[in-house]
Amino acid sequence: MQVLALSVARPVEIEYGSRKISTGFYKSAVEGPRMVRETNIDGDQQADLTVHGGPHKAVYAFPAEHYEFYQNQLGQSGYAFGHFGENLTTEGMLETEVRIGDRYQIGEALLEVSQPRSPCFKFGIRMGVREAIKTCLASARTGFYFRVISEGSVEAGDAIELAHRDNGAPSVTAVHNLYYHEKLNEESLVQAVGCQALAPGFKDEFIERLKILQAK
Repeated sequence: MQVLALSVARPVEIEYGSRKISTGFYKSAVEGPRMVRETNIDGDQQADLTVHGGPHKAVYAFPAEHYEFYQNQLGQSGYAFGHFGENLTTEGMLETEVRIGDRYQIGEALLEVSQPRSPCFKFGIRMGVREAIKTCLASARTGFYFRVISEGSVEAGDAIELAHRDNGAPSVTAVHNLYYHEKLNEESLVQAVGCQALAPGFKDEFIERLKILQAK
């Protein structure tokens, strides 16, 4: 497993219908090391902190293996690394295999997987195709977020080494499917709620669903 590209961006304003919105989605790959800090990477900034950033979504990773899939599905080509708004374009880390709570040593930083990505409307804007969000949700090719356990520098070419795994934790794909598709799967809800590393935004929702099921 390795980092193929490290990408960052400052927020820019884009046209959205009759108004302008600010977004940090339009990232570009950079050369050399960058410090990974508690809530972001040096040179990177999120625009809407109500849904992006923070300690549970400090770094966003997206598998390079998905680039061809999206280009084929959406009838596009020529994506450059960073196209999906990711900080780390990875090789060898798929959502079906990566588990919530996995800790990875990447360069000098130790990162922990916290949640899948939930694509917002800006994902559709960036992709330029209305069906992009549906494709993301249906395919579960979402990428995933890290929280930072130990700060340190990271750069393209760094190896990604698994440092810790709880084999009882759900995979990124399992959490995505539970959130969007298998909403009242009690066994999966119990597993997710019991996963200490799962980000609060997902865990709180699953707790409420479990309460509804258990109240019946």
